[in-house]
Amino acid sequence: MIKVDMTINAIKDKVKALSGKDVTVKLNLGRNKFVTFPATVNGIYPSLFTVSPFDKNFLGKTAYSYSEILCGRVKIQEK
Repeated sequence: MIKVDMTINAIKDKVKALSGKDVTVKLNLGRNKFVTFPATVNGIYPSLFTVSPFDKNFLGKTAYSYSEILCGRVKIQEK
């Protein structure tokens, strides 16, 4: 479900503000499966951003597009 109150540009600005800060990332994997992990936002690019999980053994995806936040698949909250 797309949130109407947010735009891609607003999401980019929000993620840029979190650059270098500790955040909590919550991923919706579908079928009532969620993964939550602490990380640091470290790479800001035009089409995506990257996070570095604190757990070095984390095997999940660490690069996300801004549209994944718009669609609700990824949620980022500052600690």
